[in-house]
Amino acid sequence: MHDSVTRDTRTDRVWTIPNALSVLRLIGIGVFLWFLLGPHWDVAALAVLVVSGITDYLDGYLARRLGQNSRIGELLDPLADRLYIFAVVIGLALRDLIPWWMAVVLPLRDLVIWGLVPVLRTRGVRALPVHFLGKAATFNLLYAFPLLLLADGDGVGAMLCRVLGWSFAIWGIALYWWSAVLYVLQTRQLLRSTPPLGAVGQ
Repeated sequence: MHDSVTRDTRTDRVWTIPNALSVLRLIGIGVFLWFLLGPHWDVAALAVLVVSGITDYLDGYLARRLGQNSRIGELLDPLADRLYIFAVVIGLALRDLIPWWMAVVLPLRDLVIWGLVPVLRTRGVRALPVHFLGKAATFNLLYAFPLLLLADGDGVGAMLCRVLGWSFAIWGIALYWWSAVLYVLQTRQLLRSTPPLGAVGQ
């Protein structure tokens, strides 16, 4: 019953305010990389990160508030989030602001999650519910990236940003992967408890 209600509240509309914010975030990825890797306008790059974080919150809030949940929004929002994280870690690694292992482990976690999707669909499930740990991980990373960008310099302020940035980053990475382990365990349990779609009614 709950699934049918969820489907009924989604629309096929494309041009909604939440979707426009997701598109804005996608455009911001290229702008951020240009600021960071081109003229090294770190303050402008930081501003893009802040705007991206605000729009990430607003699109979900407005979708619920205005009743503008849409099918394309369900694709755009997570796509923008994942591309945003990927672009930021690659950009910061190219600037030598973070080590390359960090630029590898975060996208690798997303590949693990994406690898579960075909398995879930064999049981008629589109995706597992978003886990609190995943939200906590994203929260930590959203703070870590701007702080690590501000840490590029000398002085007490840069050192403080470096310490805080790495604290958020380490916790964010740990929680990010912990949530992935929980998703794998949930998928394993689903496979054991739910028959494949073709086996239902046989």
